[in-house]
Amino acid sequence: MNEIIPRKSLHEEVAAQLREMIVNGELVAGKKAPEADLCQRFGVSRTPMREAFKALAAEGLIRLVPNRGAIVAKISREDVAELFPIMGALEGLAGELACARVTNAELARIRRSHEQMVRHYERGEIAPYYRLNRAIHEAIFEAAGNVTLTAMFQTLVARTASVRFTAQTSPARWAEAVADHDAMLKALEARDGPALGRILRDHIRHKLDMVNEALEGVTR
Repeated sequence: MNEIIPRKSLHEEVAAQLREMIVNGELVAGKKAPEADLCQRFGVSRTPMREAFKALAAEGLIRLVPNRGAIVAKISREDVAELFPIMGALEGLAGELACARVTNAELARIRRSHEQMVRHYERGEIAPYYRLNRAIHEAIFEAAGNVTLTAMFQTLVARTASVRFTAQTSPARWAEAVADHDAMLKALEARDGPALGRILRDHIRHKLDMVNEALEGVTR
C-alpha cells in the first residue's frame, strides 16, 4: 500500500514565511505584525494567519496582545544569556555531524560562499557579508542532515535575530568572526568533527560577547 506523504498545512507555510521575515528584520522587534497587509501579501485569509501567529507565539517570536494583535517579541538581556549557550551547543553538534556526512560538492559550495563573504568583509560591505555568513551556517546544518536539529536552531535564530544581526560590530569583533570562519572551513575540509564543534561553540560565545558589548555600549 502506498504511504501518503504529509504536506505542510497552510498556517505552517505562513509561519515559516513570517519566521524568515523576523530573521531578516522585515518584521521589527517591538512592532506590530500588520495582519491585514500580511494576509494580502501571502494571499491567505485571517484564519491561517492567526494560526501562524499562535504558532510563533508558542516559539516566543510573537506576543499576542489583547486589542493590539500580534507584536514581534523583543529579546531581553536575560534571554540573550539563556539562548546563546544553547545555540552554541546546537551549532557544535551540527558541525560534528557535518564532518561525518559532508560531500565534496557541499564543501566546494561552502568554500565559494566563504571566499565571497571574505571579499565583502574586505570591502566593508556588512549586509551581503551577513547574508553569506548566515548561508554558511545553514549549509553546515544542511550537511549535518538532522531535520530536528535544524528546526530547533532556526527557532533560536529567529528569537535572537534582533540582536544577532543589528548589534553594531566593532572592527575587532568583525575580524574575530572572519578568523572563526577561516578556522571553521579548515576543520570542515579536514572533516575534523571535534575541532569544528569546538570552533562553532567558541564562535557563538564570541557573538554573545559582541552582543553584550553592544547592549552595554562598549567598543572593542
